[in-house]
Amino acid sequence: MRRFVRAIILLGMMTWGNVAHAETGIGREVYQFDQSHTNIMWFANHIGYSQSMGQFMDFDGEIILDHDQPEQSSVRVTINTASIMTGLPKFDAHLKSADFFDVEKHPTATFVSKEVTLLGDSKAKVKGEFTLLGHTKPLVLTVRLNKRGMDIQRNIHRTGFSVITTVKRSLWGMKSYLPFVGDEVKIKIEAEALIKQ
Repeated sequence: MRRFVRAIILLGMMTWGNVAHAETGIGREVYQFDQSHTNIMWFANHIGYSQSMGQFMDFDGEIILDHDQPEQSSVRVTINTASIMTGLPKFDAHLKSADFFDVEKHPTATFVSKEVTLLGDSKAKVKGEFTLLGHTKPLVLTVRLNKRGMDIQRNIHRTGFSVITTVKRSLWGMKSYLPFVGDEVKIKIEAEALIKQ
């Protein structure tokens, strides 16, 4: 449990201080996402036939883990909405249009944490505000710490976690093709973060 307190709030969810502090459990750690080992994926029902899926390729953020006061830990994530990718160029172009992400008017989506609650079993709930298409609404992430340890190649701490949540897109003003394209969109994040030097 102590290991979890040190790191899951690592996302608070989705960059925490000093390696010496990390080893003693004192103070704060600041992490940044390792984009080459992080995937932000979404899944949406397509008329009941299948789950369409895609991911965002460009994002940035900061995870602050406070060992002494876990409730003060936090996360901030900014996603470049134009980086959405399904592997189908025509579908990508449609998703970037005003029907969905309207990337010209709204080039980013953001999540900023407000509260972290430990659940046990290496899990936490991270409450925050998600901004999309100019609308800001509450969103809760369920976060699981997978591993925290020393990256022997870089000689700095690395932490990995899994995140799930569900977004009801109509609440953020994305109402095109309802109800044929599902309103509830599942978000799954597999992420790794490196301690900021």
